[in-house]
Amino acid sequence: MNIAQKTTKFLTIAVIALFTTVNFALNSNENNQGEEDGGKVNTKSEITAYIQHHLADSHDFSLFSYTSSEGERKHFGFPLPVIVWTSKGLVTFMSSAFHHNDDGHVIVEKGGLKFAKIHSKIYELDSNAATVSFDESHHATNAHKVLDFSITKSVFGILLASLLIFLGFTKLAKQYKTKAIPTGLGRALEPLVLYVRDEIARPNIGEKKYRKFMPYLLTVFFFIWILNLMGLTPFGFNVTGQIAITVCLALFTLVVYISNGTKDFWMHTLWMPGVPKLLRPILAVLELAGFLLIKPFSLLVRLFANITAGHSVVMGIAALMILLKTQFGTVGATGISFALTLFLTVIEILVAFLQAFIFTMLSALFIGMAVEEHEHH
Repeated sequence: MNIAQKTTKFLTIAVIALFTTVNFALNSNENNQGEEDGGKVNTKSEITAYIQHHLADSHDFSLFSYTSSEGERKHFGFPLPVIVWTSKGLVTFMSSAFHHNDDGHVIVEKGGLKFAKIHSKIYELDSNAATVSFDESHHATNAHKVLDFSITKSVFGILLASLLIFLGFTKLAKQYKTKAIPTGLGRALEPLVLYVRDEIARPNIGEKKYRKFMPYLLTVFFFIWILNLMGLTPFGFNVTGQIAITVCLALFTLVVYISNGTKDFWMHTLWMPGVPKLLRPILAVLELAGFLLIKPFSLLVRLFANITAGHSVVMGIAALMILLKTQFGTVGATGISFALTLFLTVIEILVAFLQAFIFTMLSALFIGMAVEEHEHH
């Protein structure tokens, strides 16, 4: 039984790594790079542009590409809803209206307005515009920014992760009401819940107050963990690798520990006892900078940098099949690339859990520092 489970896990990892490698080889680049040969990624500069595109957000899912028997480049994926607020109000349409080429500047007419997608961002064009005009710095001169509320790939990932968390914990809560021991998915979630409670919340916040913050810590832990695992799939999710997402998560932690700070916390922060009065204002500024800036910054940068670096390395290793095919042949280069990608994918599975643990641990630590009550003698 154990051997079968280990074999299943290994095959799952191997399939993910193989799909990622093949997906990189087949997928087209939606930037200007490689446009002349139908979007294929062949050179080092095109690979760099492809990795940058993979790390960025997108208005659609592009899974893979292939060349038909007629020599035409075909792209397989699915669009997402575009929702923009324009000079005439709200306009909605599907991103497939822009076709596949992200920088082909296809003009879409919807709601009596004209739109173009330039460098993965949607712009409203002048009413008399027939094409997108650029200046010497390659800035569009006849395009205007819009408020973009579209369901992008990252937004779709957030909604999917939230739905999975809601369904999983709703089922676990129901099982606790009717059963002494959860079964199925609940049995898999229970050890992780207990781990967050006993290894993260209790030691850092304290026995008296940890229960109050368990919902937030569990939400943050599973939200980051699921998104990190989704980032290892061939769908190209990179939600926790978006700086805006990590900033929001860090701000949530900031609001939680600032709003729950005790009287002792603020006294030790703003007017530290036992310190000469001349030094207290200086220390207060340093302490405020630490709690309001440094601690949230460390949270957001650590998660963003590690996830981004992990994705970049995996994509770079997968690209070896292209760079080494002249030296080792297609089969040899693919074998080397697959072996290294498989190894790094296993490491990334560990990193997915580790980054969720670190963010939750530091959040609990900061909360514990804010709610701690000091004994005054």
